[in-house]
Amino acid sequence: MAYQPKKRKLTAEINVVPYIDVMLVLLIIFMVTSPFVTQGVDVELPTTQTAKTVADLYKDNSGAPIIVEVDQNGNLGLSVDNGDMLRGLVLNDLLTRVKAELQLNPKSLVMVGGDGRVPYSFIIETLDALSQAGVGSVGLMTEPLEQ
Repeated sequence: MAYQPKKRKLTAEINVVPYIDVMLVLLIIFMVTSPFVTQGVDVELPTTQTAKTVADLYKDNSGAPIIVEVDQNGNLGLSVDNGDMLRGLVLNDLLTRVKAELQLNPKSLVMVGGDGRVPYSFIIETLDALSQAGVGSVGLMTEPLEQ
């Protein structure tokens, strides 16, 4: 009788040990680098390099922008059609005038500008009041950086 070698049954298995090694290395990397990830950033408002000028706003939109300003004491002002600024307005009067201007020219942009020293809460209150009054989109004004 001739010698016949034993036939081994072939099994196809994936060797997962290298994958576990890679996973543990990645886990260690993430654990080491996670304390360096910051949750917030420091910003200096209200200056920016990408601010559009009022002339650019006229080009982009058919209506003149409606500008709402908040001074450092929280007093409100309104300027329409680049006219004179109406100062010392009460919030309800300001909202009434903005709504009236938007009815006359619905494509006008509403822009809010605040003094750099005004508390942020005054700006948020103004934005919230404009939103509740039905103003759909409000832009924030900044000064371009001097270069």
